[in-house]
Amino acid sequence: MTDTSYKELLAQRDALEKQIAAARAQELSGAIETARKLIAEFGLTQADVFTQGRSSRGQRPSVAPKYRDPATGATWSGRGLPPKWISGKDRAEFAIQADNVPA
Repeated sequence: MTDTSYKELLAQRDALEKQIAAARAQELSGAIETARKLIAEFGLTQADVFTQGRSSRGQRPSVAPKYRDPATGATWSGRGLPPKWISGKDRAEFAIQADNVPA
C-alpha cells in the first residue's frame, strides 16, 4: 500500500483535471484554427462540412405501398409487421392495383 492519504489523492486528481482542461483548451484552439484555415482555403460552406438530417447509416429507401385499407385509406408496404387492419386476412383483398394508385 502507498502512504498517500485520501485527501492528497483528491488534491492530485484536482490538479490533473486542471491540467487536462488546460491541455484540451490549447489543442482545441489549434484544431479550430486548422479547420478555419482549411475552410477558407477550399471555400467550403456549412453544407459542405456538415450533412443535414440523419446519417445515411440505417436509412432505407422508401417502398411504395402494396396494400390499402379501404375503410381508412391507410397503406402498408408489405414489410415489417402487418397492421391490424390486414393481419390474418387475405391480402389480395387489400392489394393496390397499378392502375388504381392515386397520384
